[in-house]
Amino acid sequence: MFTAKRLAPGLAVAIGLLAASPSHEARAQSVGGRPWLGVALESDSQGVRVGHVTRGSPADAAGVHEGDHLVRVAGAVVSQASDVIRAVAANAVGDRIQIEFTRGQGTQKAGAVLASFPSQDELVRMDLVGAPAPTWRDTQGVSGAFPSSVAAMRGHVVLLDFWATWCGPCRVSIPKLEALQARYGAQGLSVVGISTEDAADVALFAQRMGMHYGVGVDPHGATTRTYSVFSLPTLVVIDRAGKVRDVAVGYDPSASLDTTVKALLAEPSPAP
Repeated sequence: MFTAKRLAPGLAVAIGLLAASPSHEARAQSVGGRPWLGVALESDSQGVRVGHVTRGSPADAAGVHEGDHLVRVAGAVVSQASDVIRAVAANAVGDRIQIEFTRGQGTQKAGAVLASFPSQDELVRMDLVGAPAPTWRDTQGVSGAFPSSVAAMRGHVVLLDFWATWCGPCRVSIPKLEALQARYGAQGLSVVGISTEDAADVALFAQRMGMHYGVGVDPHGATTRTYSVFSLPTLVVIDRAGKVRDVAVGYDPSASLDTTVKALLAEPSPAP
């Protein structure tokens, strides 16, 4: 598999926070890796805000939601993200910790069993596969028939490609995606490309590469973050009902997208 191991320009994806600090590394490794809670945190006027909760993570299982504010983690009062990191790192995989957080005007408590830190690929799949494809935010079309939203493609099988002009593996995969669009477009396949780069640069590149499918830009990275993209290319496979069926990080020359596309096209369209 060939992957451009670089975040899309201007992005800092912080999904699935919390690795053990060096002082606790030996203990963490002895019980199965670094302890992981599964949240991305933000600071605001109220303290430590949960900006994202990874699906299937310890925090998700404990009932922590996006927008909650953490107050106490594993017995330690927390006022910034680094406090949470230290509190989690002081424990090991399999430990059950108590989390206290505020939601609205109330305070709640929950227990979370720390898991082993997943790989980046696993994180993306946990967040997306089996769930409805996230709504796009702040995107604009620059070439081809770029859909206005995920909802607008309901009834189609979608190959959503996060890519960049500087990404070598992206350049290799683009002609293959173009060929799939040409072969299966009439049967309901929609290939869509999204880049965080300058609209004029992306439009010119799409023209030079012969990208006849819909290409758009995500100027502030909002949609790219929503899809937890951390390296390029990342291809999200969406079925006719709008559910994510697979995610491929990097370009794998041995992968058979043709087989996947044909299988999904054979599935019935959802009821109106």
